[in-house]
Amino acid sequence: MRQTNMTEIAIAGAGIGGLTAALCLHEKGFGVRVYEAVSKIQPLGVGINVMPHASAVLHGLGLGAALDETAIRTRCIEYRTRFGQVIQSDPRSVEAGFEAPQYSIHRGELQFLLLRAVRERLGEDAVITGTPVTGFEQGQHRVAVLFGNGGSAEADLLIGAEGLRSKIRAQLHPDEGPLRYEGTMMFRGAVEMDMIGDSRTMVIAGNHDMKFVTYPISGKLRRQGRALTNWVAELRHSAPRHIQDADWTRGATTDYVTPFKAFQLADMNVAEIIATTDNVTEFPMIDREPVDFWTEGRVTLLGDAAHPMYPIGANGASQAILDARALADALSIDPGPGGLQAYEAERLPFTSKVVLSNRAGGPEKVLDIADARVTGPDDRIEDLITREELEEVAAGYRSVAGFRKKSPPEFPGELPGEYSGEPNEPGEKA
Repeated sequence: MRQTNMTEIAIAGAGIGGLTAALCLHEKGFGVRVYEAVSKIQPLGVGINVMPHASAVLHGLGLGAALDETAIRTRCIEYRTRFGQVIQSDPRSVEAGFEAPQYSIHRGELQFLLLRAVRERLGEDAVITGTPVTGFEQGQHRVAVLFGNGGSAEADLLIGAEGLRSKIRAQLHPDEGPLRYEGTMMFRGAVEMDMIGDSRTMVIAGNHDMKFVTYPISGKLRRQGRALTNWVAELRHSAPRHIQDADWTRGATTDYVTPFKAFQLADMNVAEIIATTDNVTEFPMIDREPVDFWTEGRVTLLGDAAHPMYPIGANGASQAILDARALADALSIDPGPGGLQAYEAERLPFTSKVVLSNRAGGPEKVLDIADARVTGPDDRIEDLITREELEEVAAGYRSVAGFRKKSPPEFPGELPGEYSGEPNEPGEKA
């Protein structure tokens, strides 16, 4: 039976992190109210990934069946050259030894899955829309949450989960510098098409200056023999574009198409995938410098408000989900400022390492290793790069990001990065 805790917690932002935090805190018996800036929450965005350690949190919240219905259980990530050679196949399945599946899913679908669960479990009035949080005022025992309409509400604790441009972070760090631009523009879209291969593989091809990422994100379409294929085309641009006003709904210009016609992937026509996508958006690869604190008294940060990071290694949403679990666990022990400090002590150093690792390329370092050695489509990867060299990169990032394997691979003789079979779908028999 769920224990009731009299502590009232306000969350700014009904994104993936804020909604997961609401579910985790409710599970621990806290009273929770989520304040969202937009008047109507819509399923915006394109594809994201939920890593095994983060999906374990969602399974623990009883959302595993809904994820399996909506998303794709990602079999592996294949890193390829622009000529199509497979550099490394990094398995991400339960059968490969992880505690839970990795999922590829439309960002909006995941947000709505969480939103439905919050409203079912916490009540329809648990999420208040059209109420942007603009700041806070702290007293000795309570915190006043300030809204854009001039109103306010009181709570025992306030969690800032309003993303990249968090007003709560800005109040905690008023002298913080501007957003940091990596030099890469990301062009993104999703298109319904025939399945590529097993329709459960993420492909990352190219190098640091020009990269194409694709993966399916709809379980419903896969069951119909089709795929909703999410893709990201990344190009290095020396001149910053749309940095301070970055908006992931911004329509893309057309200067990204031509370079990708040179990609030679046997199982997909990169240029055709791009050309047949009706809606393409562009967004700069940006983050912020890690800060030295998230918490002040009864206020703390979570998710992108705490640690915005480059979308490398598929860790943005996953780290927000892990924040939510750690926050609820810490507050269940100390439901006050001390619990917030304990949460920060656990998560801030960890996520700062992920931010910095992503800047250095994360697991995608293998692309540049191969690019420096492969000269054409006839080169053999195994002649140019050792398995040990590749696994060092993969294992190093798994350690940084916190999703180490929990058990040996199910398949005898399988070694890291080697598994190429397709595990059973949920409910299927061998």
